[in-house]
Amino acid sequence: MHRLPHRAREALVHHLVESSRLRGRGEVLQGHHNTNYVRRAGLLLALLLGAVPFTRFKYRVPLETVEVVPRIWPREADVLSVVCRHLPEVPPCLADVGAGSVHRYRAGRVLSDGGPDRGVGDELMRSFASFFVRTARIPVAELPARPEDWPGDGDSQGFLEWLVRFTREVVYRPNREGFGALFEAVGVPQDAMDRFAARHRCRTSRPFRLLHTDVHRANVVVRGKRLAVIDWELALLGDPLHDLATHLVRMAYGKEEQGRMTELWAEAMEDAGLGDLAAGLHEDLPVYLAFEHAQSVYPDVMRAALDLPGDAGPDHFHAAADRIERATRRAREPLRLVDLPAREQVVDALRVWHRARR
Repeated sequence: MHRLPHRAREALVHHLVESSRLRGRGEVLQGHHNTNYVRRAGLLLALLLGAVPFTRFKYRVPLETVEVVPRIWPREADVLSVVCRHLPEVPPCLADVGAGSVHRYRAGRVLSDGGPDRGVGDELMRSFASFFVRTARIPVAELPARPEDWPGDGDSQGFLEWLVRFTREVVYRPNREGFGALFEAVGVPQDAMDRFAARHRCRTSRPFRLLHTDVHRANVVVRGKRLAVIDWELALLGDPLHDLATHLVRMAYGKEEQGRMTELWAEAMEDAGLGDLAAGLHEDLPVYLAFEHAQSVYPDVMRAALDLPGDAGPDHFHAAADRIERATRRAREPLRLVDLPAREQVVDALRVWHRARR
């Protein structure tokens, strides 16, 4: 079997995982970026993957959706080949097949199963702080090559500017034709990210490290007292405060939990001899928190509209309006949104967009 040419092996693996997917025996986990099929590997597939027969694997198939998050490394497998050498609890990529990929399945309780409002607790937050330290220790020299325009090490302001530019030029502008009128109608003007950039700057330089950028409840698997952070496709090299900020927001921590998590993160970095990663924490963390709220208004508005079914009724439009209002309230201060519309105006804007799309 090892004598099979690489392409023939890849084609056979693709055929077997697709056959397993179509048989439908297992879980289907839906995310914003992928559909994940959890299946068991038969004898032949296990042999090809180097896995134990009949153990579970995860087949990740990308969704066709609007581009809203930066990906500087096209193949998650390239990142995982480095990460798994240093974080052995992270399930590796076993094969790239077509547009999808096959990963070892991590058994355990997904943290999101407890609901978004459930408190995390001090013990688990300490585990998160330890995870961020261990991730920061992964040698940068082992990571795949970065894009040519990537900011230099320690250029925290340049990194923030890159994120702002991506939001403006890759997320907003290409989608302006389809969603521009809706953005305007719900209170997000064309120059929103320029307003953000004019008022927000990083004041302190911090060394760049590997960032996961998407550590939220659905990407955390807990087994016993240990956690594993999965799904590394959105990993970046950059300012560690950005990773902390996305975690604080996307975990839906309460105010006290946010403060405690920040405190534990800073303590863990200092204890690990990585205090330079927390330099300027109290001045620059609010900048990254503001950016997270600012950039998320675009995917949140677009997803709320795109999720409307073809036969959408009043309940659908009001639920979508709820999502949009939450997003614009969070972005109000960082984007200086001064004229947010009333609920019925948001619903009317969604109806107009929906009719035009149909």
